[in-house]
Amino acid sequence: MKIVILLFDNFTALDVVGPYDVLNKLPNSEIYLVGLEKKEYKDIYGLKILAAYSIDEISQADILLVPGGGGIDNLLKNKKITDWVRDIDNTTKWTVSVCSGSLLLAQAGLLNGKNCTTHWMRKDQLRNYNNVTIKDERYVQDGNIITSAGVSAGIDMAIYLISLLAGEQTAKMIQLAIEYDPKPPFDCGSPDKMPKEIIDRMKNKK
Repeated sequence: MKIVILLFDNFTALDVVGPYDVLNKLPNSEIYLVGLEKKEYKDIYGLKILAAYSIDEISQADILLVPGGGGIDNLLKNKKITDWVRDIDNTTKWTVSVCSGSLLLAQAGLLNGKNCTTHWMRKDQLRNYNNVTIKDERYVQDGNIITSAGVSAGIDMAIYLISLLAGEQTAKMIQLAIEYDPKPPFDCGSPDKMPKEIIDRMKNKK
């Protein structure tokens, strides 16, 4: 199972590392970290992850995963990247995204007529693309595409993807292996649970 994860500068670390840790536990899987160039890419805090392959070296995947982060906006303007995403999607069993990574799928035309989701602060941006239907869910499957909401939702999406590939029992075993049993200290992980003044403050920090 060839799993390709796209890297770029200013990615969100958990978007990459969460699904990476889950999908690495899939039997007979091999993960390829890929970037526009073969080099180290940094998240917004300076964490570096090496892309051992460039997109010129990867032309096929069983799974393509596009993470999100502030750097995704630069990729939307890069025709070489959007063409590559579209070409890889033609070979995949599953094409998936985390957080704002769904914007790149939309830019490549892969979400036309699809149900999808993204980070709550990116939903208006995603609505600018024609013929997408945004759902308020942790992850949304439509055909062979799965989009997930913000950051931590990528873990949920990856476990769900494991269940589709290897069965529910394997997915449950992997969920137990990473002890994924969230009990956050506050019930405020989505905008509908948060006071408006806090949401407005977060939006104004952009």
